[in-house]
Amino acid sequence: MSLILLKSPSFSNSALDQNFQFPATSIPLSTLKFSRHGKWVSLRNKFRAKSDTNANEQLSQESVSASTDGTGSSSTAFLSFLCPLLRLLSGGDPSRERNNALEVATSSLSTLARFPWGSRSLSDSFDNQETTISNSPKHLQLYEFEACPFCRRVREAMTELDLSAEVYPCPKGSARHREMVRKIGGKEQFPFLIDPNTGISMYESGDIVKYLFQQYGKGRNPSVGLLESTLFTGWMPTILRAGRGMTKWERVKLDPPPKKLELFSYENNPYARIIREALCELELPYILQNVGAGSKRAKLLLDVSGSQEVPFLVDPNTGTRIGDYKKILAYIFEAYSTAPE
Repeated sequence: MSLILLKSPSFSNSALDQNFQFPATSIPLSTLKFSRHGKWVSLRNKFRAKSDTNANEQLSQESVSASTDGTGSSSTAFLSFLCPLLRLLSGGDPSRERNNALEVATSSLSTLARFPWGSRSLSDSFDNQETTISNSPKHLQLYEFEACPFCRRVREAMTELDLSAEVYPCPKGSARHREMVRKIGGKEQFPFLIDPNTGISMYESGDIVKYLFQQYGKGRNPSVGLLESTLFTGWMPTILRAGRGMTKWERVKLDPPPKKLELFSYENNPYARIIREALCELELPYILQNVGAGSKRAKLLLDVSGSQEVPFLVDPNTGTRIGDYKKILAYIFEAYSTAPE
């Protein structure tokens, strides 16, 4: 079910914020639907953005593909088979020294597969060029896992809308965040979005993307092909990257760091993808600062890092700031893994 939160949690846009605490209660209410007039209206039935037959079929397939509650469907069976297979192909231990040429090659091919989406900000095309920042004073919260193609389309939309978000990775075997989603939303299905600016929470990536464009994109439609392409090329990064960012690593520390890490990235950057996969496997919550081409966060990145290259990681827990993806990988596995037995 989808929920409307009665009490929005309080956030600021700093990486020094403490971890989000869910409100003591959240009550399922009548949910929303996107109307012909460009408004979100209340309905008694399940949240569903109005769409054509093909889109509805696509979202139906998404529900079983991204959900972990087990429906016995062929899609769920395929995903259950794919997870361990891809994990085997990836070599198992994500902390070990990697073949960097192969890593970059497969991630770059993944970028080509999703080339039209998630690389640049569209904010300059809005009438009010400050809309995506000024209208979103509190970070969106996104529960997802990196390898999920339906989570990917939401992250692509966030890059295009120049939105930052608090990301709570929910890899297979999650020790923390999947339970949070089940408690607040009623089921384990991903992606799951909470918008503290409006008090809305929702499942279904197609609905989330339409909501984000309506709320933070001045009502424009999602980019051409963003929704429709997921079933055709959305799986390519998952397969090319051999399931990286799908399963929790066995040596993850039980407790998260007191302060969230901060990652400057954009969805389709091949080097940033490698870091997001690792953060997911370590189940590390982080603030995602999207800095696609034309982003208004480019100056912020320049001030923080001295350049406009991504990925760039800020760890307020240790004061560490790193800009090279290989160094970032080594750092996060060393800092946030338990010692081998």
